[in-house]
Amino acid sequence: MNNELKIALIQSNLVWENPEQNRQNFNAKISSISNSVDIFILPEMFTSGFTMNATEVAETMTGETISWMQKLSKEKNAAITGSLIIKENNTFFNRLVFVHPNGKIDSYDKRHTFTLAGEHKVFTAGQHNIIINFKGWKIKPLICYDLRFPVWARNSENYDLLFYVANWPKVRVNAWDALLQARAIENMSYCIGINRVGLDGNNFEYSGHSAAYDVLGKRMDSIPYDTEAIEIITLDKTHIETYRNKLGFLNDKDDFNLV
Repeated sequence: MNNELKIALIQSNLVWENPEQNRQNFNAKISSISNSVDIFILPEMFTSGFTMNATEVAETMTGETISWMQKLSKEKNAAITGSLIIKENNTFFNRLVFVHPNGKIDSYDKRHTFTLAGEHKVFTAGQHNIIINFKGWKIKPLICYDLRFPVWARNSENYDLLFYVANWPKVRVNAWDALLQARAIENMSYCIGINRVGLDGNNFEYSGHSAAYDVLGKRMDSIPYDTEAIEIITLDKTHIETYRNKLGFLNDKDDFNLV
C-alpha cells in the first residue's frame, strides 16, 4: 500500500476525430515526464474530441488505443486513464479505461450522457459505478456531465480519490470550478478534474481549468488556464484519515438506494 500517490494531470488540446495523431501527441507528453508518477490522467474522449460521429472513430477493447495504453503503462510502470469511444455488440459507449502497469483494465461507462449535445442518441448510458483498487487506494472515476449529479458520486464506498475526465466548454466553466470543489468537500475525498483546451470540430472553445482539491476543498495545483499543461501532484492518505477522523462528516451522511 502506498501512503502517497503521485498523479500527472495532463491538460491538452485534442485533434478532432484523429486517434492516431492524438495517441502520438499524448505519447510525446507522457514520455517526456521523467519524474516518478503513479497515474497519468487524460481528458474525456482523448482520441477524438467530444464527437457524436462515433462510427468514424470508435474502437474496440482490443484496438490500437487500448494496446498503446497497455504498452506505455508497462513502460512507465504507471497507470494511464482517460475515456474514448468504444464499440461493443453494435453499441457505442463513452468509456473510461484505467490501465494498470500489469495490463489489467478497469472500465466505467459514462452514466449521464449529455442530452444537450445529443449524446444520449448515439451512446448507451452506463449503469454501474465502479471502485478501482490501485496501490492501496480506492478510486472512483467519473466522466464530465456526471459532475452535475452528486448522488452518483456520493462517497458510500469510503473511497479516497474521485476524478472526472471532461470536455467541459468555456462558456460553462464556472459551474465546472464550483462543482469540482463541492464534490471534494461533500465527499471528504481528493477530487481531480481533467479538462481539455482549444477549439473542437464544432467550434466550441475549451479553457481547461483542470484542478485538484483536497478533502477540505483547498486547491492543490497551479495549472494555468487556456493552454496545454502538465503538473504532478502528490496525494497523501494521512491527510484523508486525519480530517475524516477529526470532523466525522461522512458518518452523518444520508442512506439511500439508487433505482
